[in-house]
Amino acid sequence: MTDAGPRAAALQMNTGADVAANLAQARRLLEAARRDGAALAVLPENFAFMGARERDKLAVGEDEGRGPIQDCLARAARELGLWIVAGTVPLKADATHVAAACLVYDAAGTAVARYDKVHLFDVDVPGGERYRESASIRPGPVEAVVVDTPVGRLGLSVCYDLRFPELYRQLVAQGAEVLAVPSAFTQATGAAHWDVLLRARAVENLCYVVAPGQQGEHPGGRRTYGHSAIVDPWGRVLATRADGEGAIVAALPRETLLNLRRSFPVLEHRRLKP
Repeated sequence: MTDAGPRAAALQMNTGADVAANLAQARRLLEAARRDGAALAVLPENFAFMGARERDKLAVGEDEGRGPIQDCLARAARELGLWIVAGTVPLKADATHVAAACLVYDAAGTAVARYDKVHLFDVDVPGGERYRESASIRPGPVEAVVVDTPVGRLGLSVCYDLRFPELYRQLVAQGAEVLAVPSAFTQATGAAHWDVLLRARAVENLCYVVAPGQQGEHPGGRRTYGHSAIVDPWGRVLATRADGEGAIVAALPRETLLNLRRSFPVLEHRRLKP
């Protein structure tokens, strides 16, 4: 694959309960991505806060359009001249819930798109781990959100969404060429399914996939898988990082995608369409 084309970054983090420290970590990684030529960078799910308990995030919930997390993102985008996909930001939904909002900022620091996580991780993971995101998160409206960016038409999704291919069909129906999948996959589910799901979403939709993750141990003993990845429409992994914090960057040449869609027109062959 040619290295020509706009560059996107996936930022892998180890987020804790200190919002200021997490935002400082995010800023370092955004700066690294920009130095490496990225036009757009995607932060992982829960990049600003991961507490010991699911409901701890209510204490850091922000009103849409204002608050330290959103102010930091807008300032970074503006100062770095970088489009930012802000994994998830806890935005107030009601007295007992927040929305897990994936926000997109343009290079002027303006919020231009919002997608609230639709599928909530209410599962018992083999090995004894138990998760109930619905205890503190209100699911978003069932809608596909696509936005024009410097790396192409970007479709938004978050973590557990990855297991629901019908969402990605809707994104492609709206013209998506690149799929953002900011995540915090558990160690157990990530080791079993992360790579195969990312590559499947890329292959079946003939899209690039930019998938940053959380990695390591977090408050409360939760462990996340890492292995952030950028995948091309043929399912080839262009860049990956297994462990530790860092930024991975890869070029996403649109002509490569368009040529593949013309020569291998699987999307046109669908009989059941959304």
